[in-house]
Amino acid sequence: MKKFGVKSFVGGLAIGALFVSGTSYALPSLTKLVVNGEEISTNSLATVVDGKVLVPARSLAEALGAKVVWDADTNSVIVTTGAASASTTPSTGKPAAPALTASHWSYEGESGPDQWYALEDAYAACKTGVEQSPINIVTSNVTKDQSAAALTIHYHPTAVTVMNNGHTIQANEASGTNSITVDGIAYKLAQFHFHTPSENQIDGQHFPMEGHLVHKSADGKLAVLGFLIKEGQENKPLAELWSKLPKEETKTDVALDKTIDLTALLPTDKSTYQFEGSLTTPPCSEGVKWFVFQQPIEMSAEQIKAFRAIFPDDHRPVQELNGRKVVAN
Repeated sequence: MKKFGVKSFVGGLAIGALFVSGTSYALPSLTKLVVNGEEISTNSLATVVDGKVLVPARSLAEALGAKVVWDADTNSVIVTTGAASASTTPSTGKPAAPALTASHWSYEGESGPDQWYALEDAYAACKTGVEQSPINIVTSNVTKDQSAAALTIHYHPTAVTVMNNGHTIQANEASGTNSITVDGIAYKLAQFHFHTPSENQIDGQHFPMEGHLVHKSADGKLAVLGFLIKEGQENKPLAELWSKLPKEETKTDVALDKTIDLTALLPTDKSTYQFEGSLTTPPCSEGVKWFVFQQPIEMSAEQIKAFRAIFPDDHRPVQELNGRKVVAN
C-alpha cells in the first residue's frame, strides 16, 4: 500500500502516470492517496479497470482543491494554483485534504532556474545534483570510444496531440509504438517538446531552439534525444503542429489531422553526443541518459518567431560537468 505525502506528491514524485487533459492513464499500485496527512479514498477519485486505478483529471483536481497538471517532461504532478475549503469525500465521509498551495516554477525572477531548489524540498537536486542538464558540449573534449552506448531508433509516422503546459509546447504520443533501444534496453516515446534558446550548448554557443524527445523504459528510467534547431528552411514535418500552436495554457489537448513523421523530423546524420544527466526542469531528477544529435535540423525564421511569441525564453542555463565525460558514437 503506497502513500504519497503532500511534499513528494506536489514536488514531483514519479508515480508512473496520471492524466492529461481528461484522458486517464493507469497508476499501477496506487491504493491510497494521502495529502497533508489526510487519506483520500481512491474509490472517490477513480475507477478500477483490469486491476489498474484510472484517475480522471477533474476528479483529482477537485479532490486536491487545486488545478493539477501532469507534466511528462518532469515525470511529476504539478499543482499550479488554487485552494478549496474542506468538503466531504463521498465514499468515506471524511473531510477532504486541507487547502493545498504549491510552489510555481518558471524561467525568470524569484521562481526562475537559480531558485528552483528553494521552491520545494523535492527540487533540491536542482542545486545539489552533480549530474545536471543541460551542459555545454566542448567538442574538443568529446571522446569517441567503446563507452558510447549502442542507440537504435524505432520511429514511424504517428498521431499526436498537442498541449501548452504553461512552460512549453508539448506533443503527446500515446500509442506506445515508437521507441529507442539503448544497449538492448527499450525506451518508449512519451512526448516531445521544445525550448528556446537551446538548452544544451555547443562550444559555448546556443542554437535558436532545441527539441527533446522523452522516452521511458519499463522500469521507469528516462532517455532523451535532443535535436538542436538552426534557422533555415521550413520544417515540414512540424508544419501542421506549428499551425496549431496553442497560445495559452490548454485544458484539453489539440488533435492534429495528420500524423507526424518522426523519422523525417530527425537529422540525416544520427551521430550523437552522449552523457549522463538530469531533467532540465524541476525536480531536476538525475539518472537520465542524454543523446544530443550532432547535426542540427532546420526551422524557418517564421516558425522560430511563432514559438517565441508564446515562450520568449524557456531554457535552463547550462550546468557544471563535475567530471562527467561526453562521448560520441
